[in-house]
Parts: sequence; C-alpha cells; structure tokens
Amino acid sequence: MKKQRHAFLDLNVTLLLIMLAIFISCSNSNEKRLAPKNTSLTELKFTVREADSWSNLFKRTSGWFGGDGIFTIPLNGIDSSESDSAGETLVLFSDSLIGEINNGKLDSPFVMVNNSVAWMEGHEPGKSNISFHWAENEKNAPQSLFIPNTPNSKPGEYFWLGDGFANQEKNNDIYLFGYRVITTGEEAFNFKEVGNALIVIPSGSKPPFKSQRQLDTPFYIEGTPESTGSFGAAILVNTKDAGAFSPDGYLYVYGVRGQRKEVMVARVKPGDIEKFHLWRFWDGADWQSDMHKAASIADRASNELSVSQLGDGRYAMIFQMDGIASTVGMRLSHSPEGPFGPIITIWDASADLSEGKQLISYNAKAHPNLSKPGELLISYNINSFDFFADVEESPNFYRPRFILLEIEE
Repeated sequence: MKKQRHAFLDLNVTLLLIMLAIFISCSNSNEKRLAPKNTSLTELKFTVREADSWSNLFKRTSGWFGGDGIFTIPLNGIDSSESDSAGETLVLFSDSLIGEINNGKLDSPFVMVNNSVAWMEGHEPGKSNISFHWAENEKNAPQSLFIPNTPNSKPGEYFWLGDGFANQEKNNDIYLFGYRVITTGEEAFNFKEVGNALIVIPSGSKPPFKSQRQLDTPFYIEGTPESTGSFGAAILVNTKDAGAFSPDGYLYVYGVRGQRKEVMVARVKPGDIEKFHLWRFWDGADWQSDMHKAASIADRASNELSVSQLGDGRYAMIFQMDGIASTVGMRLSHSPEGPFGPIITIWDASADLSEGKQLISYNAKAHPNLSKPGELLISYNINSFDFFADVEESPNFYRPRFILLEIEE
C-alpha cells in the first residue's frame, strides 16, 4: 500500500514538474517575443519617403476639398498593422472646406464647417474607396457633424476633434474626444478651448450620426499659458483584441499642456471609459487619481500626435516639433507612459511650405491600421497664417500630406 501511495505521489510530482516546465517554456517564449529587440531610445534605423498616393487621395475639386485633424479610427477596433486590410476606417477632420474648384481656382464661394469625416473601405488609397460626409441644416447648407450639446456647453461653441477608437468592450461604439472651443476675436489665434467632451457614436451608425451621445469630461485643465491643457491628443488601445503586441488591457489617453507642448498620459480600462473617477494619471512614478499631478513625459510635441508600438517592442511617439514647424519628430520608449527618449528627426516638410507665403505645417501623427508591417504611414497638416487669401490663390493647399516611414531590421 505504501509503495502504491509513493508511486501515486511520484506521478503527481512528475506531472507538476512537466506542467511547470511547459509553463516556464511558454513564458520564456512569450518574453522573447515581447521583449524589445532594440533597447535604444536614441536610435532607429529607417528610411522615409513621400507617400504621394495618400497625399493625392485628399486633393479634391468637388465637395470636401480641405481639412485638418486627420485622425483615423479602424471600425473593427484593431489599430495595428495586423488589421484586416478589408476593414473600414473612419477619418476625422476638424475645420473643413466644402465647395467647387475649377482649373485650380474656386468656382464659387466655399463653406467652412468645424468638423467632417471620411469613410474608407479597405486600406488602399483609391478614390473609389473613400467618401466624405458632413451634416446639412434645414436649408441644405453644409453643417458640422458634431456640435456641442452637453450640459456645460453654451451657444456659439464648436468642436475641434481629438483622437478616437472603436471600443470593443462597449459593443464597438466609437468614442472620440471633442474640444469645446470659442472664438476670441484675437488676430493670430482667435480661438480658445473651454471644455473637454467625449462623443459616443453607436456601433453601425453612418453619417450624419444623429444618434450620437455627448458627455462632459473633467479632462480640461484651465490655468496659465504654461499650465493649460487637455486630454485626447492621442489614444493607444493596449489590449489583445486591438492587436497590441504587449497588451496590458488599458486604454492610454495622451494630453498636451502649456506652451512647451508637454505630453501627459492617463489610462483606464476601455469598459470603464465613462467612469471618470476610475481614470488614473501618470505622475512620473505611479498611477494616481489627481489629473493636476500628471507628469510631463515629453515636450516640444504638437497638440495632435500619436503613440504606436513598433514591431521590435518599442513605442514611437510621432509629432510635429514645437507644435508648428517643418520638422516631424519621433521619440522612443519602452512603455506607453515613458520615459521617452530624445527627439529623432524623421522628416522636413519645408518643400510643402513653398506653395504659399505664410504656410505652416503641424500635428503630425501615425496611422498604424493603414500601415503595413514594418512601416508607419504618417500624416501632417498644412495651413496658412493668411488662410483666406491663400485659399483664393491655391485652394488645394489645406489638406494632409503623407510620408511613409520604413523601419529597417
């Protein structure tokens, strides 16, 4: 009887050891797959070139012919280069121009709306794959798709759009940030943010999104020019279902603060996005509940940017250096909250600014779901300090330009 008992115990021990060995083997294999192949935060081997087919996709002569913003939301929720190439993408624009262009000149007065969208089928930049949409008022005149209608909003406010995502934990409803903005009447930058909102579009909705919901959030920081900020500048969905390489189950939401364009980050589980008391903010050492203690994880960024994980495990922040400049920059990190390394210059947009006397470039960002493995498709906006004069002279200047970053092994 004792021999049988010892044999039974020996068998159990053997099975446990085998299971432990398998677990360790799988864990080690997993660690090797997820660990960064390159731990440097200062170097990345890459080449970069113009992505003319994408830039030309937005050079249009009828209907929508200009806009900025250019956030892209994969409607299946997979925001990586592994995304289904046949999927649909919602493209968000802020200020948008609608009208007709004939022989390179405006054929009639144009209309500016504060936001619009494009609907893309698949991931190829073909003009038959994309359609542009805006709302219309009772007189069939173009109108913004998203107009502030929250308890805190006031007449005359309008939305500039931040980043968004399809929330797989909330029925694939689309969540996007809207900055409530007012016109100030000042000469140079005659606008001011006064609040931050979440706009929720039910899954399956099509423009003009009449069933949208809007929620005031507490994620606008009002203060001095050095401390004023807001969240929604970029979103990283770091979940397995979203295609993340190193998923931890969190949604990371980035914000920008002050004249130095400091980047902040918050996180929350996607299913808890509307439970604002559960949001946590990185203070440089830990995640805590006080938004005002959010640390600067980078600076010299732009008010719109992106954070994406590269195939080697590192995270790449893409932005326009100092907000408005010809330089598209990148910083690298080992984690979504940083620390991020020094700026790596990846593109000079000066050639695009030669089309007009007062043109500017701004708000560069990457579009992982429209990229192929080993690549990052990046856009940046072109605008003008003499906007209306330049639109009359060259109406197609106000549109995104694209570059393709190809990462070398």
